[in-house]
Amino acid sequence: MSQDRQLQLVTSVMITAGFDVSERFTLRPRSFDLIARNDGTLLVIKVVSHIDSVSEEVAFDIELISRLLGGIPLIVGERARDAELERGAVYVRYGIYAISPSTLYDYFVEKIPPLVYASPGGLYVNINGEALRELRERRNMSLGDLGTVLGVSRRTISKYESGMGTTLDVAIRIEEYFNTGVVESIDLIRNEPPKAMEAEKELTGAHQQSPMEFLELIGVRLHTLHGAPFQALLTFDKQTILTGYGPAQKVVKRAALIGNLSQIAKKHAMCVITDYHKEKKIGKTLVIGEKRLHRIEDGFELLDLLGD
Repeated sequence: MSQDRQLQLVTSVMITAGFDVSERFTLRPRSFDLIARNDGTLLVIKVVSHIDSVSEEVAFDIELISRLLGGIPLIVGERARDAELERGAVYVRYGIYAISPSTLYDYFVEKIPPLVYASPGGLYVNINGEALRELRERRNMSLGDLGTVLGVSRRTISKYESGMGTTLDVAIRIEEYFNTGVVESIDLIRNEPPKAMEAEKELTGAHQQSPMEFLELIGVRLHTLHGAPFQALLTFDKQTILTGYGPAQKVVKRAALIGNLSQIAKKHAMCVITDYHKEKKIGKTLVIGEKRLHRIEDGFELLDLLGD
């Protein structure tokens, strides 16, 4: 499936699920493709053919953008390594959930959560450890007794009851033996996948010098991005500002998209233009000259300019 068709499919699924979806953009490189919002749930979505094509740098951008916007990062793709993504299975790429378009549809439209996650070696599931313990004790079985039935060690049963996942094969044997379900579904919105990146990377990782770093002198936190349609996210007083920067010819191409993304995310939008000397509002987006921005005394003055 082509990238364009896959984007159309993902957009259609999210709209069918009742989400407001941002405009598509073709700027490259891009760390994400869509923002979707519904009832307080905000998703930052990267759409790819092959999930292995998502680099660590791109994943870090998506995770950072999602965290600052109060959203959830999600990768939607078709293949991993040499195989198609399984329907109903969840994969993890640098700490971000990755699923197929079919799984996306099942979860958000049909309200059917995935049950299995892929890891090296096969498909795995999460066990409700407390339920397993109650089932075992109800039959007066020791850890060793159940281990013998399932063909695993006593220690492994103890780990299952403590919340460790297991292979799909073992889970099926458990459910067949007790004739009841013990597998927990995966909530893509509330469950957090294992993080592969250090949180401190944002502070210690190398980044390009930004002309807007003077804003930190007035208490505004600057988060420089690599592949987003906006060059930075600014945070001050619990407010987040999607920010584009550059000459008018460059920024004008991004201004409408930045404004659209900010509306979906319910955040502020600002475009800083190097060859412009005033400020004005275009819709809800603040367009301001770089020299005018330098005259701002603190973050509260900036928020006043942004308005409601």
